[in-house]
Amino acid sequence: MESKDVVQALAALAHPLRLEVFRALVVAGGDGLTPGVIQERLDVAPATLSFHLKELATAGLVTQERASRNLIYRAAYENMNSLLSYLTENCCQGVPCAAEAVSDTCKC
Repeated sequence: MESKDVVQALAALAHPLRLEVFRALVVAGGDGLTPGVIQERLDVAPATLSFHLKELATAGLVTQERASRNLIYRAAYENMNSLLSYLTENCCQGVPCAAEAVSDTCKC
């Protein structure tokens, strides 16, 4: 992942509503959620939600798929994992470490 993509993804997640939407999509898993369900769960206006979903999609954090008359939004797990990898690639002073060893060796 390039640094410009990381900045864009972090900027998208820096808004409280977008972070809530993204977390709801992560919890929903592979089934994803329709905008209507997201609206109900987060009590947000349709136009506001549409704007924030577009920002998340532009940042590569969510995908959109048409299923009949509905749009289904899903968290883009591959891009999310790339972002996390980018952020933690030097967590052990540049030495690759196993996830289990991170808590034992890192002083973060």
